[in-house]
Amino acid sequence: MSGTDTRGRERLARFLLAAFAVALAADLAALLAGVRAGHVVAKPLLMPLLAAYAGVRGAPRPLVVALLFGWGGDVFLLSGAEWAFLVGMGSFAAGHVCYLVLFGRARTSPLLGIAYGAALVTVVALLWPDLPADLRVPVAGYSLLLTAMAYRASGLGLAAGAGGALFLLSDTLIATGVAAWPQPPVPDFWIMLTYGAAQYLLASGALARPAGAAAAYRGAVVST
Repeated sequence: MSGTDTRGRERLARFLLAAFAVALAADLAALLAGVRAGHVVAKPLLMPLLAAYAGVRGAPRPLVVALLFGWGGDVFLLSGAEWAFLVGMGSFAAGHVCYLVLFGRARTSPLLGIAYGAALVTVVALLWPDLPADLRVPVAGYSLLLTAMAYRASGLGLAAGAGGALFLLSDTLIATGVAAWPQPPVPDFWIMLTYGAAQYLLASGALARPAGAAAAYRGAVVST
């Protein structure tokens, strides 16, 4: 690739990342102002812009697919219908599977795994009585997958690890809302703030993965 092509890709990547930041800021502002139309317009733009940015930066395919599954979840969760909530949760779950494939066998701390496991059991046990009966098992299963993703993300470094933790926090806020627990002021603002930061940090951590590790990953994918 020539220097001109490289500079062009870098400019495009910067533009896409700036567009993602603007869309996230617009979404958060709309939520704070109580303008639902702004949220409905801005939210679906977030993950396609971040996925396009990652793609231009040469991201592994599982990262781009994970972000696009996040877009599916974002769109379905705009509806208040229970079926849409379940489909959205399923789309996010598929994204977490993609993240787990992306993380591969990256080293993680056993102590951190114990902490995440304890948090999972505690939160699900506390939420269980207050969740609608038909959502208990799906939420518990999703929570297990989400916690596994958050834990494994730490193997890619601080940025990805923080992204996994923020994703867990964001979805825990959603779950407490479903369980009708007391919420912070403007809960959707905090959900989208932590979610947007989580996806960006996960993407950044994956893109910053050492070149050798990325090459090994691509080789493993080709050989399977």
